Amino acid sequence: MKNFAFTKINYILLIIGLAIIVVGFILMSGSGTTEEAFNPDIFSDMRIKVAPMVCLFGFLFEIVAILWPAKNGANAHQND
Repeated sequence: MKNFAFTKINYILLIIGLAIIVVGFILMSGSGTTEEAFNPDIFSDMRIKVAPMVCLFGFLFEIVAILWPAKNGANAHQND
């Protein structure tokens, strides 16, 4: 049996972290300002405060997902 660096829980946590990052980028998106009209929505709290914090949380969650320890039973065959 091959030993992988990540277990199933690591992959699940990585997918959750990626989804959080994508949500953060979606919250940052929206229409911009054109030369004809100024859009004050580009300076909304959602786009300049909340969305970057959501992305930051997602990246921190990714670090946790990578460093999540495997259970002892998953590494039992490493010495084989």
